[in-house]
Amino acid sequence: MSNIYYQNYIVNREQRNKQNSHGSFLILFTGLFGAGKSTIAAALDKALHDRGIRTYALDGDNIRLGISQDLNFNKQDREENLRRVGEITKLFIDACLVTLAAFVAPSDKSRNIIKSIVGVENYIEVFVSTPIEVCEKRDAKGLYAKARAGEIANFTGVSAPYEKRKNPDLNIDCSEKKIETAVTEIMKYVNDKIKLSNDGC
Repeated sequence: MSNIYYQNYIVNREQRNKQNSHGSFLILFTGLFGAGKSTIAAALDKALHDRGIRTYALDGDNIRLGISQDLNFNKQDREENLRRVGEITKLFIDACLVTLAAFVAPSDKSRNIIKSIVGVENYIEVFVSTPIEVCEKRDAKGLYAKARAGEIANFTGVSAPYEKRKNPDLNIDCSEKKIETAVTEIMKYVNDKIKLSNDGC
């Protein structure tokens, strides 16, 4: 954009990371509605907080109720929603927050939008691969039933596709693993990124 210039400040990300004694990055939880994304993210958020790690959790519904309340659920608006999530997350990472984001993010393109904004080195993708049959049984809101009845359009898994990533960083099936086990597995995976090197973040 013309006449717009990035403003740098004296205190930078590396200094904030050093002050907080930990690194900052994004953990994106992706999968079908009802797969357990938000549940795992909340439990991990608590586990990290208990370790003294500064965190923030972004949830699909919460974003839709606020910064993306002007968007619909068509393909274009869903991609714009995730672009906004990427930009928010980029700021949070700069502020030295380990950011946990729970979104359906149904396509490689939509996930890559976030990945490209925050940077490959700051991106961890957790595919919550709980089968749709289990997700439907858990659906207390009845959204799957409404989608199958044609009352909700563009519902991922019913009237809109979900593209499985071939190589996510972690694959967690909540029909087979307890939440505590999933949290332990993720904590082990991200432990090295939480620690700071001698050179900073």
